[in-house]
Amino acid sequence: MGEEPKNFDFVKGEVLLFDKALDWTSFDLVQKVRNNLCRAMKIKKLKVGHAGTLDPKATGLMILCTGKATKQIEMHQAGEKEYLASIKLGATTPSFDLETEEDAQFDTKHITQVATEAVLQQFLGEIEQVPPVFSAVKIDGQRAYTHARKGTDVKMRSRLIHIRELELLDFSQEKIELRVVCSKGTYIRALARDIGKALDSGAYLIGLRRTRIGDFKVDDALSLTDFLKNIDKFVTN
Repeated sequence: MGEEPKNFDFVKGEVLLFDKALDWTSFDLVQKVRNNLCRAMKIKKLKVGHAGTLDPKATGLMILCTGKATKQIEMHQAGEKEYLASIKLGATTPSFDLETEEDAQFDTKHITQVATEAVLQQFLGEIEQVPPVFSAVKIDGQRAYTHARKGTDVKMRSRLIHIRELELLDFSQEKIELRVVCSKGTYIRALARDIGKALDSGAYLIGLRRTRIGDFKVDDALSLTDFLKNIDKFVTN
C-alpha cells in the first residue's frame, strides 16, 4: 500500500490490497474498511468495492477500490487468479467445501499419485465448469446460495473457464495440495468436486488461499487488523 500512507486520497480513489482472514465474507471486509475510513475521515459516505469474491472458508488476496477507483473494479476482476488449494479425497459435501457437513463417503484405495497427475491434465486449458449451487451466481434474480439454503432445486448452467496451470504440490490418498492458475469465474470448489469424480471417488475443498490477482500479490497485502490499527496514518482530514 505504499511507503507514504499520509498521501492516500480515498475519495479520489485508491486500490488497496488485503489478506482476507478465515470465516470473513468479502462483504464483511468491504463494510469494515468503509465504515472505519468514513469514521476516520469524518465523512458520511465513501464508495468502496471489491474486485472478486472470496468464500468465507477461503483466505488470501482481495483487492478493494475506493472512491473513483471503483471504476477499475471490472478491470481488476478480469485478472488471472492464482490459488493454493487443499482437497480432501473420499467424501463430498453439498457446498463442495467445509461450509456444510459431509453427505457421502467413497473409497480412495485405488487412487495413486500417477493417476491423480493424469486426471489433473484433463482440466488444463479451456473447459466447461458447472458452478456450485452454494455460490453467488444469480438464478432468477437471486443468488444461487439463497435458493440452496431454502432447499429449492435449481439447475446451474455450465460456463467456459480457462485453467492455465494445475500443479500437484503434495499427495496422499486422503488429501491433495494443488497450485491453480486460472481465469475469472473459476470455482476451485467445483474443480475439487470434478477431480473427485474423475478419480472415481469424491472430493471437497478443505482449504483455499488466493495468492495473486493479475500482477497483485498477497505478499504485498495488509491484514485488516494492521490497517485498522494504523488507519490514522493513512487518513488526512
